[in-house]
Amino acid sequence: MSTKAGYCIIKIMNFDIEFEQEEDGRWIAEISEIPGVLAYGVTPLQAGAKVKALALRVLAERMENEVSIPGINSIAFASHYEPVAIN
Repeated sequence: MSTKAGYCIIKIMNFDIEFEQEEDGRWIAEISEIPGVLAYGVTPLQAGAKVKALALRVLAERMENEVSIPGINSIAFASHYEPVAIN
């Protein structure tokens, strides 16, 4: 957060979660904005929960070790899973 003459700028990062079903039925969720952050689950909900937790752990570790993160003051996740009817 930067301040200047009574002004405050807060940057909000939104991370998109992409879902894909593997041939074996497992679901994979990935946050491409954070390299290496992907997780498998039996359902999209489970994969999404796991990938959010992993993203938070990765970001927390980077913050602890003072690794550059582009001005994150707030974090939000947007899941893009839409059930598809299979006939």
